[in-house]
Amino acid sequence: MATDNDIIQFKPDLSGNGLRIGIVVGRFNKEVGEGLLAACTAELAKLGVQRTDMTIVTVPGALEIPLALQKLAGTDKVDALIALGAVIRGETHHFEVVSNESAGGVMTVQLDTGIPIANGILTTDNDEQAKARMHDKGVDCARAAVEMTNLLKAIDEEQ
Repeated sequence: MATDNDIIQFKPDLSGNGLRIGIVVGRFNKEVGEGLLAACTAELAKLGVQRTDMTIVTVPGALEIPLALQKLAGTDKVDALIALGAVIRGETHHFEVVSNESAGGVMTVQLDTGIPIANGILTTDNDEQAKARMHDKGVDCARAAVEMTNLLKAIDEEQ
């Protein structure tokens, strides 16, 4: 946190030391999920999160992710959560249902519990787009989870 002319400003803090992170991965589109997870856990480790402080849960698909996130959030064993998976457009409207409902569920859990959740459920038109995005999205989610956890802690300390 920094102050400038009596303005309180919180600076991004990407130190993962001591943080406990829960990760929920959808197994549908398995290759993409595994790619997201590998990039995410590698980045968490770079940021200082110990592997023993990472809890990884797999679920059948994107629609099951919010419930698993909610259950983990209720354990008091995680400081932040990460949702990983892929919804790839097919020939039916099911894509819109799954992508919208999973995103809404993730947001609801985050707001209801006050635990930050980085949403890494990719929504793409095809497999190639998902594979092209999986590494960067996994990294982004790790960074967002750590930064948001530290921000919320800093805000709590300021009060």
